Amino acid sequence: MGDVTFSVQSVPYYAQWASAPLVEDIVTGKLKAGEDPAWAEYGASTPEEYEWWSWRLCGVACLRMALEHFGYVAPAPMEIAAECVAAGAYVKQGDGLRGLIYAPFADWVGDRFGLFAEARPNLPAAEIPAVLARGRLAMLSVHPSIRHPHTEPPHTGGHLVLAVRATEDNLLIHNPSGFPNTSQQDAPVPWARLDSFYAGRGIILGAG
Repeated sequence: MGDVTFSVQSVPYYAQWASAPLVEDIVTGKLKAGEDPAWAEYGASTPEEYEWWSWRLCGVACLRMALEHFGYVAPAPMEIAAECVAAGAYVKQGDGLRGLIYAPFADWVGDRFGLFAEARPNLPAAEIPAVLARGRLAMLSVHPSIRHPHTEPPHTGGHLVLAVRATEDNLLIHNPSGFPNTSQQDAPVPWARLDSFYAGRGIILGAG
């Protein structure tokens, strides 16, 4: 099949860490997240606070990309995280975090920014091209190893990416934990491989 474009959108990119060029070193353990020299740009009070949250805010990174795309100024990640906690979209559990919880998150996004935001506990992959063709974006629950789409993940879900374009052969994603120059922006995932990573759920975002 050819690479016929169903939708073309230019969407800004944000990693879930403050320094996108350092994502591979952070993910592979070569660098502790708290050693990111740009940590204060996150809105965190300390490197330790930044490190704890940065591993958990893939959804916030996706939202910030969408906000910039639809003409908004994206708040700092920690500001969004605090508001999501207040809205019940993130729930702290002991030393961990339960989230992102789709329904309260979508409600908060709509109220806070006036965006169209729809939680979809069931979003078949076959529907994604039509969503993008309408000028919307889709946050999708995938396994984080989607940065290597030809590998076999142990399960689906656990990480959020932003679907930005669809072609006949590939879904193109902005991956908040993608690696520089290979899998961060407009990273192609063959449709034939998507279901190995994709949990079949997500959040659709669009202009209000």
